[in-house]
Amino acid sequence: MNVYLTGIFWVVGAAVVAAVIGYLVRRFGWDEGRRDNNDAAGQVFTIVGGLHAVLVAFVLISLFDNVSTARDGSYTEADGLVAMSWAADALPGDTGPKVRQLASAYATTVQRQEWPRLADGGTMPDTGWNQLGQLSKTIAGAQADDDWLNDRKSEAANQLWQVYQARQARLTASAGSRVSSVVWFALILGSFISVLLPNLFGGTRMAAHLVIVSTLAGTIALLLYAIFQLQNPFAGGANLQPDAFASALARLS
Repeated sequence: MNVYLTGIFWVVGAAVVAAVIGYLVRRFGWDEGRRDNNDAAGQVFTIVGGLHAVLVAFVLISLFDNVSTARDGSYTEADGLVAMSWAADALPGDTGPKVRQLASAYATTVQRQEWPRLADGGTMPDTGWNQLGQLSKTIAGAQADDDWLNDRKSEAANQLWQVYQARQARLTASAGSRVSSVVWFALILGSFISVLLPNLFGGTRMAAHLVIVSTLAGTIALLLYAIFQLQNPFAGGANLQPDAFASALARLS
C-alpha cells in the first residue's frame, strides 16, 4: 500500500478509536464534578503533554537529521570516487585507466547490489569492500618519480579514504538509526495517556469533546507514523535513491 494511504488509514483509525472511547466515557462514565476537576486535569495534561511533545520532537528531529546526513554522505562518497579517478589519471602506466574502471565498477556495485540491501536490511555483499581494497593496492603501487606525481598519488589516496569513511557511514545509517524498543515504549504509552487525559475535562458539548480527542489522537498517530517511516533513510517514507552514484557513473564514463 502507498505510504501516504497507509498514513491516512492510521490517522483516521486512531481518531475514530479515540472518538469512540470519548463517547463511551461521556455516555457511561462518572460525570459528577468533572467540570470542577478541569484545573487539576489541565495541569496534569500540560505536564504530560509537554513531556511527550518534547520526546516526539527530539526523535523526529534526530531522524530528519539522519536522513539529511545519509543523503549528503552518498554524494560525498560518489564525489570522492570521481575526484580519486581524476587524480589517478595523471599517474603513469595503466594506473589511471585501472582506477577509473574499478571506480566505475564500485559505483555500479553500490547502485545495483548494495542499495536494495540498504532498504530491506539484507546481508551486504563483500564486493564493494573488495573493490576498495583493489583501488587501494592500485594507487599504492603506482610509480611517482617527482613531487607533482607524488601530490597526485597522495590526492588519490586521500579521496579513497574519504570514500571509505562515507561508505562506512552509509552502512551504519541503514542499520543504526532505528528507534529503540525503550523509546517506542515511551512514545506509545505517552501517546495513550495524552489521548485519554482530555476525557477528564468537562464543560464542553459531546460533539466538541469528540472533535477535540479525535483531532489529538489523529495528530499523535501522524507523528508516530512519521517516526516509523523515517527510521531507515533508504526505505519507508525517506526512501533515498542512489542518484549520486548514477551521476558519478556518468562522469566516470
